[in-house]
Formats: sequence, structure tokens, C-alpha cells
Amino acid sequence: MKTPICDFINEYIDKDIIRLHMPGHKGKSFLGFEKYDITEFTGADSLYDANGIIKESELNATKLFGSEQTLYSCEGSSLCIRAMLYLAKMNSKSSYVFAGRNAHSSFISACALNDLEVMWLFPNSDESYLSCTITGEILEKALGSVDNLPCCVYVTSPDYLGNMCDISALSRVCKKYGVPLLVDNAHGAYLRFLNNDLHPITMGADMCCDSAHKTLPVITGGAYLHISKNAPSLFKEQGKGALALFGSTSPSYLILASLDNANKLLSNGYGKKINDIARELKRFEKYSYIKINEPLKLTIEASKIGHRGQDFAKILENNGIMCEFYDKDFCVLMVTPENDISHLDHLEKVFAQIEIKEDISKKNNTLIPPERKMSIRKAIFSKRTRVPIEKALGRTLASPNITCPPAVSLIVCGEEFNESIINLCKSYGINSCYVVE
Repeated sequence: MKTPICDFINEYIDKDIIRLHMPGHKGKSFLGFEKYDITEFTGADSLYDANGIIKESELNATKLFGSEQTLYSCEGSSLCIRAMLYLAKMNSKSSYVFAGRNAHSSFISACALNDLEVMWLFPNSDESYLSCTITGEILEKALGSVDNLPCCVYVTSPDYLGNMCDISALSRVCKKYGVPLLVDNAHGAYLRFLNNDLHPITMGADMCCDSAHKTLPVITGGAYLHISKNAPSLFKEQGKGALALFGSTSPSYLILASLDNANKLLSNGYGKKINDIARELKRFEKYSYIKINEPLKLTIEASKIGHRGQDFAKILENNGIMCEFYDKDFCVLMVTPENDISHLDHLEKVFAQIEIKEDISKKNNTLIPPERKMSIRKAIFSKRTRVPIEKALGRTLASPNITCPPAVSLIVCGEEFNESIINLCKSYGINSCYVVE
């Protein structure tokens, strides 16, 4: 598979042209990569009006993922999420969406920008606030209970703890009701290349976003917007325009080149490397406190063996290992083929030395769904004041008070704080918040 973007940039460098265009570094080396950092000029194509090298590269990605259309984002999945919701609303007379409660903060802001309301879907089981494994039965009941159908159904799969929804089951329900299924697949770009293809587009989603940089050899910010062959035609017709509406007019050619180069790797045996490392990870199934719900993610239930997640992460760090995420209960490790087998050998030695102590996980941290007092959009654009979390009871959240990772909120803008939310915030170390004045 060709790499048209990479080839163009290398040819441009070889010509040693005087750069009287952006960027300001003019290709001179300050950090080492500047000569590859170009802008949209003649021959370099234009990301949101692609007819040349970018279009050719995106068509290569489309073939790899088996979609109707795969488009590039230089602003991660966040840009794709804003575009997906815009397209879903544009395609429907409805102005609300069904969504799993563990949605990323970019979904919340996208709803505000697109003036969409949300009817939240909650799981049957008592999962962490980071998880919401919606089943076909839950979705069937939800869609069957409303007169006015939502513009789309939106789920996060895989989530930060590696839990995955049955996308095929959700797709069947969505098709029954004629509602598009959108998937935040930010953590799962590699799923397409498993021997057992688990990618949302393959499983029946109408649209999904992949953060390529999270699990593929792509630099930070590189992402895909995938549109299915069975999706409404408007999605493909307006996909580029939707991305352009929310995206920067100065896309990074370093990111575009990285996405372009990934096409070549993925078409030339990289899938085998993904499957090989997934098999290697199975060695950790012998540890009762480690879950591999998602093939390339180790979710350590630290509190079940007497450790706080942050303490477990510190143990790893002291042994030369940096984790992806931790909270009071969990520690999450993300693995790709770029991790050597020696990395896993070292990790296994560290695990073998971990002291197993009494379970300190709490089962009573139940989230009682808060009451909505105003729309997400109205809350986000309202005047706000910061208050200690203890004084938030009865107040309405104005803006998310969360970090990334994991960028998943216990309470959503426009909702009112109740006792359970306040207690959960305290337990996760959230000491203050912005509320509507």
C-alpha cells in the first residue's frame, strides 16, 4: 500500500525549496521533526476538501477498515464525536440522544455545541462509574418505551476498564427501530485487525470514532471517523463538512503523515503483531485480580487485594513501569505490539512480588441518578461559581470537574447534586466544583 502523504513530504524536503509559507520554523530543526511539518499548499491537498494525496490516503484507510468511508482527524476522537452527533441530528427530526452513562467529557461538550439533550442508559449491574455495558435487552426496553425516538444511540466500547458492549446485539435493536448506532471506539482501533474482527463497523455500528494514537503506531491526535456501508447516505455526503465545522483549519501534517504510514504497516503484517501480543497477554489471566476484558488492556482490581489504585501504580512506577490510568480502585495498563516481550516478562516479575492483602473495595458506593434541572447547553453557558463539594448539595453542575484520563463524570452539567453524588465525589478525591449561580 502506498503512502502518498509521506511520499509528498519527503519529495518536498528533497527539493530544498525556500519556504515562504507557514509554519514559522521554515523547516529548520529545533526539536528534530520540523522539516516534516508543512502546511496546506499546492500539491499538499486540503484535509476538509481532499482531492489529492489526503483523499488517496483516506481511501487506503477505508479499504483497511472495510467501511464506506474513513476520514482523518488531527484532533483525536473528540473532533469525530462532535461531527458524529452533528450528523445524527442533521439526519433526524429528534433533538435528543440515548447514551451510555459513562460517556467521555467530549460527548458532553458535543451535546452542548449541537444543542442535544441526553436520555441516559444505565447498566443492570453495579459497575464502576467508568463502565456502562448496555445490553440489547436494556436498549430494546428503552427504545420501546418512548414515542419520539432519539436521533441516535451512543455507547462507549471499549471503556477505560476494558469492558465491551455487544455491538452486534445493539445494532440489531437499532436497525429494528431505525435509529443509527454511534460508537466511541477511541480505545479500540486495533480491534479490526484481530483474527476475530471485533471492530464496531464490522459488528454493525453506523458510525464510530477510533483514536488511532491510543493503540496503533500513530502520533498523538491521529484519529479516524468511520462511516458504515449501511449508514444513512447523509453521513457520507456530509462527513467532511461535519469535521470541518468543528475542526481547526490548520491540520497537522505530522499527524496526517503518521496516519498515512500506519496504512502501510497495517496492510503489511502488523495485524499478526497485534494478535501475537494479545496471545502473550493471556499469561496474566492466572492473576485473579487482573481482568483482560479487552484483548490489549490489563485492568488491575487493586482494591480487591488490599491496595489503592494509586498505591499500586506507585509500586509499578518504582519498578520502572508507567501505567495509563489509576483511581482508588483500579490501575489500567495498555499494551501494543510496540511493547517488547521483555516488558511483559518484567511486569510479570513485579506482579509475582505484589503483597496480597484483605479486600478493601466498597460495594456501597452506589450512584443514585441525579435529577436534571436544566439542559446541558444552558448549564455550560451559564454563569458559575466554585464551591466546596460539601456545599454542592441541591446545586446544579455548571461545568465538568474531571481530569483526563478518564474524563468520565459522575454528574453531568445541568444535573443537581444529591448525597450519593457528593459522597462519590469525595471518595474519588473531588473536593470542589463549579455550580450555576
